[in-house]
Amino acid sequence: MKKSLVLAMAMALGVTASAYAANPFSDVPAGHWAYDSISKLAAAGVIDGYGDGTFGGDKLMTRYEMAQIVAKAMAKGASVERLAAEFADELENLGVRVANLEKKADNVKITGELRFRYVDQDGAMYKKIVPAGDGVSGVLGNDSNHAADIRSRIWINGMINDDWTYTGMLQNVQNLNNNTGDENTSFQRAYVDGKLGGMAVRAGRYNLVIADGNIYDTRADGLELSYGNKLKLKGFAGKATDGITVVPVNITDGKDTLIGDIENGGKYWGLAVEGELAKGLKATAGYTKFKDMGTGFVESLGAPSGEIPDFFYGKTDIDNGIWHAGLSYDIGHFNLSAMYLKGDLSADKLNGMTDENQVNRAIDQYLDDDGFVIGLSYKGAKAEDAGSWGAWAKYYDQGAQTYVAHTTDANTFGMTGFKGFGVGANYTLAKNIVANVAYYNTESKLMKELPGIAADLDRTKDHRFWTDVTFTF
Repeated sequence: MKKSLVLAMAMALGVTASAYAANPFSDVPAGHWAYDSISKLAAAGVIDGYGDGTFGGDKLMTRYEMAQIVAKAMAKGASVERLAAEFADELENLGVRVANLEKKADNVKITGELRFRYVDQDGAMYKKIVPAGDGVSGVLGNDSNHAADIRSRIWINGMINDDWTYTGMLQNVQNLNNNTGDENTSFQRAYVDGKLGGMAVRAGRYNLVIADGNIYDTRADGLELSYGNKLKLKGFAGKATDGITVVPVNITDGKDTLIGDIENGGKYWGLAVEGELAKGLKATAGYTKFKDMGTGFVESLGAPSGEIPDFFYGKTDIDNGIWHAGLSYDIGHFNLSAMYLKGDLSADKLNGMTDENQVNRAIDQYLDDDGFVIGLSYKGAKAEDAGSWGAWAKYYDQGAQTYVAHTTDANTFGMTGFKGFGVGANYTLAKNIVANVAYYNTESKLMKELPGIAADLDRTKDHRFWTDVTFTF
């Protein structure tokens, strides 16, 4: 059967008697009548032999083996209509198998993005305390009034099976404010998405978004479960993994003063429900509990070199439970959104220091516990659509107890609360090249001075102009 097939395929592909690549089969010597044809077909990938290096021309083939050869010949442009008709059923089934093989071969995709960013800031970020006699004091801005960097991200997406996928992300940030070569590269994401029964599952280190980012929008090590379609119920738990400014702190022993921020988002769990109430009208509501925020170690600025620092503390017992409820309505190309938030922060066990050296306890007494966000947006730039654009505006009035890691690029003043606005626009310059500009004007909501804290931290107002260009590939 193979003898006839070789002649038919050779003729269909226009094989002549000229020599082609060396024949790979040990049982087809150079003087064989079909040597040239077999060499051509083998070189073209239409036929192959057995694992022992033989062609086996006298062996019988199954219909599926025959269909496979016909399919390969058709892919090379051979005119084999009669053979295709004869093996139509096998070719159809083979097509499914080939499609699955192609799917398997393409189960890992690598994509990326490159962002050039420039930010100009105008605002007092902190108040530096300098020992008397040094001749320097007062409110200072950040070390530089601008920030410029290049951020590169490489995304790895792999298909585990029909129901589960893997996502990883490698990130490099290059600081353009100096020439010290302090850029860093880190593996930022590693998580899986899948289905268990009727539930969607996400687990690993991923970017967690809570309440449209008005409560939390940064990395977390966690597990997220969701059920439903139009009405979706979510449950999530884990721990924050990025440095988060939880609360400013001032510690003094009568001689030296430590001014800084307690960082660490702690552990969290939460529930949320979201769904479409009517055409274009969506609603969301939920509760998130953060525990042991700020747990860590703080040491005195004044400890002499080589000596044990004056101040230590580990577990802070800063907890916060935040409720949120929001609506979003699409009106043509416009979207109007509003969200209300309510927090319940407690910090009565901030540390275990003695009374004479204690930091401010019950800090929650001084921090607003509610707030709201209103937003309006128009269209939006799409990376794949050159010339597409969008614009947006948001107003924030959030108490310190209503957020942990906010999605906005504005200054949120740690956990002192903030209010103000942001406006921006985005435009696709060319396919996969998107430009973004934004302006933010925010100020701290810490209206009542905290003993020993507000006096030493002048975080009052900030104006920020943000621009970036992102290339995706």
